[in-house]
Amino acid sequence: MIRTPVSRPQLKLLPPSLPQSNKQGIGALAAANLRVHIGPYPQMECGDLIELFWGDCYVASTLLSESDVGHTSVLHVPASFLQSGKVKTYYRVTKIGSEPVRSPSCKLWVKLETPGGHLVSADGEENQGLAPVTFGESLMRHGIDKQQLKKGVQVTIDTYPNMAVYDEITLRWGDLRWDLPPLTQDCVGSAIKVQVPPVLIREAGDDQHLEVTYCVIDRVGNNSRWAPSRSITVCICGPRSVEA
Repeated sequence: MIRTPVSRPQLKLLPPSLPQSNKQGIGALAAANLRVHIGPYPQMECGDLIELFWGDCYVASTLLSESDVGHTSVLHVPASFLQSGKVKTYYRVTKIGSEPVRSPSCKLWVKLETPGGHLVSADGEENQGLAPVTFGESLMRHGIDKQQLKKGVQVTIDTYPNMAVYDEITLRWGDLRWDLPPLTQDCVGSAIKVQVPPVLIREAGDDQHLEVTYCVIDRVGNNSRWAPSRSITVCICGPRSVEA
């Protein structure tokens, strides 16, 4: 009697996942020790070979043992494979005596350049690659009083290294914070003019040396840390107003 070989059902694989991804992709911090997770799949068994690919380049593999079955496999992507830009990652599963089966791809963005440039010290809170905010000459000389508050208070944030679309800037006014809209292509390469809301200035109150600074977080979560602060005098609640 001739026996017909029993065909295996086609594997249904899910895309790999990257728990370290932030927002839309991978930043510099995650790239230093990047790991890709491959979840359990149907017909998972001892002897399966899992091969990981990064941008169509083979990067790592694992041969499953009995203790691996039913659990997530974690494979490391060497930092040497990572470059800024769009990339796709996927894996293949090869069962004994069968052809490899490819998973769907996971597409993401890699950005290794941090806003303001790479920090000299990992411990400090300031980034010297970011210029302090600037005010108009009159504001710097006389500060902000009630009259100036009515006219409006503008802050300028200069261009910075690795400025990019979707960067999100947070302005810190004293102890208060204000998130600005993400940068568009028209913003990149130009100084950012910010009209500070009067309600924010009133809430922060008077201060002879109010510190103003900002930080930038890019599309993949790279954090610039805070720019060197700029001090300004605010006197809007006291009995007297400073002439502008």
